[in-house]
Order: sequence, then C-alpha cells, then structure tokens
Amino acid sequence: MKFASYQDASRDGQLVVVSRDLTQAVYPTHIANRLQQVLDDWNYLSPQLQDLSDLLNAGRLRNAFAFNPAQCMAPLPRAYQWARGGGFTSDAPLPTQTSSDSFFGAQDTFVCADANAGLDFSAELAVATSDIPQGCSPEKAIEGIRLVLLANHWALHLLNNHSTKDAGTAFAPVAVTPDELGEAWSQGRLHLTLQSTLNGRKVGLCDTGEDMTHHFGELIAALANSRKLSAGTLVGSGTVRSPSVEKNGQTDWPKGYHSIAEKRAMETQQDGNAVADFLHSGDAVRIEMKGRDGLGVFGAIAQDVAKPV
Repeated sequence: MKFASYQDASRDGQLVVVSRDLTQAVYPTHIANRLQQVLDDWNYLSPQLQDLSDLLNAGRLRNAFAFNPAQCMAPLPRAYQWARGGGFTSDAPLPTQTSSDSFFGAQDTFVCADANAGLDFSAELAVATSDIPQGCSPEKAIEGIRLVLLANHWALHLLNNHSTKDAGTAFAPVAVTPDELGEAWSQGRLHLTLQSTLNGRKVGLCDTGEDMTHHFGELIAALANSRKLSAGTLVGSGTVRSPSVEKNGQTDWPKGYHSIAEKRAMETQQDGNAVADFLHSGDAVRIEMKGRDGLGVFGAIAQDVAKPV
C-alpha cells in the first residue's frame, strides 16, 4: 500500500490511499482519517485499507481522483519520535533524536534567514514502526517496520563553533509498505538507487541496499535498547553514503554524494581542502528513488531555498 496526507488546514492532514503508479488516490474516510490512526491500530485497519488499495490499483473505484503531490504534507506530518543516523557508518549504530513536532512537505520551500548559516541537505531513507518492545532483537525489529519513507534532513553547519544544528526534515509525498517494494526490500534494506540533484545536476546515485552498513532492524534495536518504542516512531538511516574506491593512486567516489557535508569531506580527503559551498537562496534540491520498473516509488522531494519574505 501507499499512503499520503493531504493538506486540510489541520496539523495531521487527511489520509489518502495512493495507487502503485502514483497517478490516482482515494480518501479512506470510512476506515481512517489520519496515518497515525492506522499505525496505532494496524492489525485491524490495514486489511481494510489493503482491500481499498487493491480496488484502486485495479481501476474499480468511481470516487478515485488524480493524485497531486503538491497538495501533500509529510505522510506523517508530526511524529512522537524521529531518530536518525548510523545506517551508513562503520561505527556501532546509534540513531540520534531530532525534532519531530512539524515536518516539511515534499514541495515546501525552505526559508533560510542567514545566508552564511552553512545550510545543507541530507538525502536518506526512514521507516515508521509498530510498537517495539524494549530489548527487541534486530531480526524481530524488522518485523515491526510498517512503512518506508524517503527524507531530506536540513541542517545548519555552524562553522564558527564547529557544530551542526537541526533545521527540520522534509519527506517525499508517499509512505510505502514493505510488501509493496517487492524483492527490492530484503532483510531491512531497500536495494534501489537514490538520486540526488542539486540545481538540475545529478550529484548522487547510490545503492541504498548494497551501501548500507547497518540495516533498519539494527537501527531500531539500538534505539529500543533502553526502552520500548511507540507505534509511529520514525527511524532514519542518516545521510546515504557510498564507499570510496582507489584508482590510479587517487581516491574517488564514483556514486557521488547526498549532502554538501559529504562532498566537503571528500574534497578534504582528496586535496586537503574543502571548497564546495553550502546552500543559499535560489538553490534547488531534488531527491527521488525509482523502482526497477522505472516508476517513482515515493514521489520526489523537490525543494527550493529562499530568503524570508
């Protein structure tokens, strides 16, 4: 199944079920109105939503309408918990909690008040969980993954004090159940190519399965090591990274990068000096992932950076 949340002047949006090819949608108001409601009562509501999704994909719903990504909020517009990081590092996975009270929609403009704030994007994957017990094993944690999402985490790299500040997270229009991903979803990893584009130029093409060091079951288990997690907890992979390769005595990253910080780290390792500039007003970021059929999986994150009005 695929879910989105349409803007309706509320904090949590109106739940819609979206077709597999992202062209049609339907309101499941007779079943549920909010995505968190579905996550809270998954075993009862998801079979009903699956029946509706099947009818939608078969073209058998008279009340279906054209899906409009521009009308979407984040699929889960606010979450009880959002923790990210560790999926693409060699260290032990340890997701870090960050702001979750209000997320950006996929096409929301990011307003940056300080042109010298060191604004950066970060392309990554995330999952939404069921209730997860304390001390859950990584293998069991995978069974608790209800939805897979695509995210762009905004950050400010404060160069004057060498720190990084959370600036919010945007999500692609659609959240997807693991079964919808077919063979691409395997043992807590999504084996598809993530595409990041900056100002119309592709800068990253990484395999989020092959290059992922710690799968989502490990990330969830690390987070649940000391306490249980509630349904609707969001866990992110952290910035998608690809390993370097040695060629003719030079270190290279042929799959590119998915954040400016990663690009600057590459430059430092190659030449001893980071020259890539962080983002400014007028810059545009696009992040998307296509399935093996060439169709979009989550819809695209397409955000512009702007000055305050």
